[in-house]
Amino acid sequence: MSNFIKVATVADVPEGAGKTVEVAGKQIALFNVGGKFYAIDSACKHRGGPLGEGEVDGSTVICPWHGWEYDVTTGANLDDASVKLGCYPVKVENADVMIGT
Repeated sequence: MSNFIKVATVADVPEGAGKTVEVAGKQIALFNVGGKFYAIDSACKHRGGPLGEGEVDGSTVICPWHGWEYDVTTGANLDDASVKLGCYPVKVENADVMIGT
């Protein structure tokens, strides 16, 4: 059973945007795609770029450092599906966004 920790409010992450949050000492990128929230590891597999600061296009985040692209719903790299980031469960209660650890 996951232990959920509040990391933001719905208003903190507008639709089509991302944000880096910290959960248990780990940097996690939180995204709002069509009103649904997703969480993946924040460090790009290429050179550790901050994905929470990347441009969001639909369900794709583009690393701000070198342009690597990931599907925020699965953590998979769009050019090589064998390259995956960790994904975390997210739930929204009232206006609180919580990530499971």
